[in-house]
Amino acid sequence: MARSTRARRGRARLRAVALIGIDGSGKTTQAHRLADALTAAGRPATYHRNAGGRRWLGRLAHRLGRPDAQRLVGRTGLLVVESALRWLAIAAALLGRLVTGRVAVMDRYSVCQYVSIRAHGGHRWERLARIAYRIFPAPQVTFLLAVDPAEAYRRIEQRGTDHESMRYLTAADAAYRALPEYPTFVVVDAGRPPEEVSRQIQAHLAGWLAAPATPATAADPAAGRRPEVEWLPVQARP
Repeated sequence: MARSTRARRGRARLRAVALIGIDGSGKTTQAHRLADALTAAGRPATYHRNAGGRRWLGRLAHRLGRPDAQRLVGRTGLLVVESALRWLAIAAALLGRLVTGRVAVMDRYSVCQYVSIRAHGGHRWERLARIAYRIFPAPQVTFLLAVDPAEAYRRIEQRGTDHESMRYLTAADAAYRALPEYPTFVVVDAGRPPEEVSRQIQAHLAGWLAAPATPATAADPAAGRRPEVEWLPVQARP
């Protein structure tokens, strides 16, 4: 089974990879690094931030004297706006992939919206969201960056650009693990230093970057032997 999986990955063309996880898990950092590393390895890739606009709404709420986005537009309003904006972002990312042929590295994907709905207690809206998002194909690989909610909270407070409650982070962490898609995720320990997390992600994708066999190499395997993919070091983004 493992051999056939590696062989299939070697023949397949990597089209889309998603990085998901609770806020503060390092999704954006790792998505940027992965897009840069794939491009450096000869697999042109584009980073796509599929945000739902919650951070922007939160900033707007503060300017208007409200404590958070939910107090500004209500729970239902927040979920509707977030679902619509994320849907549009994912649609634009997939369209861009079709036009350019580049690997789409997705910073968040549709399952992130299902988690947001569950964490906000709007479970009855998940069915509608799944109907709307079902037109999007599943990425070939989805990495779940798993981190303790307390560590995620510390990171968010340290960056100082937004705020999340421990209650929400804990609920979102539990929601990811309860999703029916969870068994298909590649779970990565995101509590480690960023460089180690990058190595975990890149090591898993090495199988997808294997060169497909050709008639010439099938006749003479030694002729088609290539060194393993060399991942070039990527500078950390601020």
